[in-house]
Amino acid sequence: MLKTIDRLVQFIQYVGLSARQFDLSIGAGNGYTLRMQKNHASIGSDVIENIIRTYPELNLVWLITGEGEMLKNQAEDLVSDVEELSPAVQKEIEHIIEQKIKYRQVKELKHLLKEVSNEIERAQKKIKNSG
Repeated sequence: MLKTIDRLVQFIQYVGLSARQFDLSIGAGNGYTLRMQKNHASIGSDVIENIIRTYPELNLVWLITGEGEMLKNQAEDLVSDVEELSPAVQKEIEHIIEQKIKYRQVKELKHLLKEVSNEIERAQKKIKNSG
């Protein structure tokens, strides 16, 4: 599982800076990022504050949890782009999303049903063997 420091390194690579250049840009000591990465250490809240002040486009939720998009505007741009499409295309996109959701639900339900069936079989065997 990726840690905050790993996502930070991804962002640094995305913006095209070296770790040293990034450290300098946020006012951290030389070698801070590489040291944190090497030790799989947590980033201090003061450093995160400096990162967000220096790089306001960075999505803090993504940085800390890995959820969402790396950049704040990426998610907003996707929604804006969809809204600019024709109603027919929007409807087709909605249909595709609905189909994917249904597919995942069916897949999860089948998996759950299989687990329940296995538990029933085990319970029946246990009852049969103890009787």
